[in-house]
Amino acid sequence: MAKLFLSISLLILAISQSLFQGVKSSASFTFINKCDQTIWPGILSNAGIAALQPTGFALQKGETKVLHAPSSWGGRFWGRTHCAEDSDGKFTCATGDCGSGTMECSGAGASPPATLAEFTLDGDGGMDFFDVSLVDGYNLPMLVAPTGGSGHNCTYTGCMVDLNGACPSALKVMNADGEGVACKSACEAFGDQEYCCSGSYGTPDTCKPSSYSQLFKTACPRAYSYAYDDKTSTFTCTGADYQVTFCPPSTTSKKSTEEQATPATPQLNTGMVYEGADQMENHAAPWYTHIQGVIMAVVMVVALL
Repeated sequence: MAKLFLSISLLILAISQSLFQGVKSSASFTFINKCDQTIWPGILSNAGIAALQPTGFALQKGETKVLHAPSSWGGRFWGRTHCAEDSDGKFTCATGDCGSGTMECSGAGASPPATLAEFTLDGDGGMDFFDVSLVDGYNLPMLVAPTGGSGHNCTYTGCMVDLNGACPSALKVMNADGEGVACKSACEAFGDQEYCCSGSYGTPDTCKPSSYSQLFKTACPRAYSYAYDDKTSTFTCTGADYQVTFCPPSTTSKKSTEEQATPATPQLNTGMVYEGADQMENHAAPWYTHIQGVIMAVVMVVALL
């Protein structure tokens, strides 16, 4: 009987370990382009981490692409816009360009301004950490939504408002046609330590939100608006896959806002309801229910012996 109980215990341990390993397996990322134009997602993996391939690709309007991340992957995604090859075959983009000269970024990051989705998979406590950041500025609306995961803070985040039209003139990036295509951060625009959270402003106690970062925060309350905006902008999941949607659709149209000469009185109309966003909250059955079921089944077998 002792051997039987030992065998059953080992079986439970093996099954539990298998399920835990399944939780910690690499995640998949589904990229969805809801923009009215082609975009070119760029990918930069963290130093010392196996790279997620490819490091850049084209995503046509309405197209979806799935990538599978290596175990414990960390890095960032962003969307490049208005990209083209010149007569010499050099590939460049008006926003988010990574400077590689090709469609793949090959270890290079986004040239700001660019909306960034940042991930650390299987981090502290086995949790995934993720956020959408406007610290390096903004070029596209973006929604990051976990699927199939669990955790008290496992929910969607992003910046789902088109800020290019509402960007203050001091931060606005224009293309050759006079169209606003991106919005700089105050750090990039002015270079002041106060805006960059550097020098004497390089701590959470000394670096505070500026009127410019508050404009971003008002429009996109779940996104990072400046370097120390952690409390409301970092999200965690266990065992999730992720959807990264560029230009997520809205059920109401965004009214244009008057361009701001200064950020003293930002006026952004952010009354938008995004299709599916509320449903993207964590509704998946957590992994531990499967373990509980296995254990209960084994207990019932033992009781019958």
